[in-house]
Amino acid sequence: MITVSINGEARQFPQTITIAALIEQMSLTGKRIALERNGEIAPRGTFATQQLADGDKLEIVVAVGGG
Repeated sequence: MITVSINGEARQFPQTITIAALIEQMSLTGKRIALERNGEIAPRGTFATQQLADGDKLEIVVAVGGG
């Protein structure tokens, strides 16, 4: 089991998970998001290959349109 902090809230997963799988679980697929992992921006092109590890800290921001 791994524990990952997402926007300051701890979430547990039974095994390692990719960023892409996490985004899918959070129903954010196809949305315009920015993701920071442990203080560094994670490029969108690496989401499918980056495995999250126990103790990772993520900040996820979803772009909202409007004026």
